[in-house]
Amino acid sequence: MSEAKQWSLRGLYIVTPDWDDTNKLVNATEQAIKGGATLVQYRHKTADAVLRKEQASALLQVCRRYNTPFVINDYVDLCIELDAEGIHVGGTDASVAEVRAQVGKDKIVGASCYGTLQLARDAHAAGATYVAFGGFYPSRVKKYEFKTAPEIVAESKKEIPLPVVVIGGMTQENCLPLIAQGTDMVAAISSVYMAEQDAQSAARRFSDLF
Repeated sequence: MSEAKQWSLRGLYIVTPDWDDTNKLVNATEQAIKGGATLVQYRHKTADAVLRKEQASALLQVCRRYNTPFVINDYVDLCIELDAEGIHVGGTDASVAEVRAQVGKDKIVGASCYGTLQLARDAHAAGATYVAFGGFYPSRVKKYEFKTAPEIVAESKKEIPLPVVVIGGMTQENCLPLIAQGTDMVAAISSVYMAEQDAQSAARRFSDLF
């Protein structure tokens, strides 16, 4: 079993789009890993249970081949069944403490904290491995009803001893001020999976920033 602490949580964090074509999804993900992506999250909000397990299983195999940690969004049971490296929970999902109790101490547990430092404090106290802030910019994929203040990154780094992930409309250009504030990982969906160039080149451009 993989220990969360052994993974270097720094660099490009790719989050999958809602693609039903498993081969397309797996191929693009593999290209992004080749381009330097260091963490992969499977997120598909409209997949049924059968497709979800098929895609997560296929992605896990790719990630294992490249020794890249694989995190599943929301579905704790699937994370446990596949023995994925971790789980990511949003503010409306099961609490970090509940999820940590279910998956044990060795899994990565990520927590969405949106634009609220108190949520990050609570997540840290409950056993999170990293905290994620955003959205910072308009997203082509996720519809945010808020705009996160960039200063939250530096504030979190000063106070909370956890890696910081930023998400929400991230491009290779607009993430630079956030990296300058101490961001550990930039999470991207469309800027990698729907990039004009191939996913490997897009991922490499992000990875080079670190």
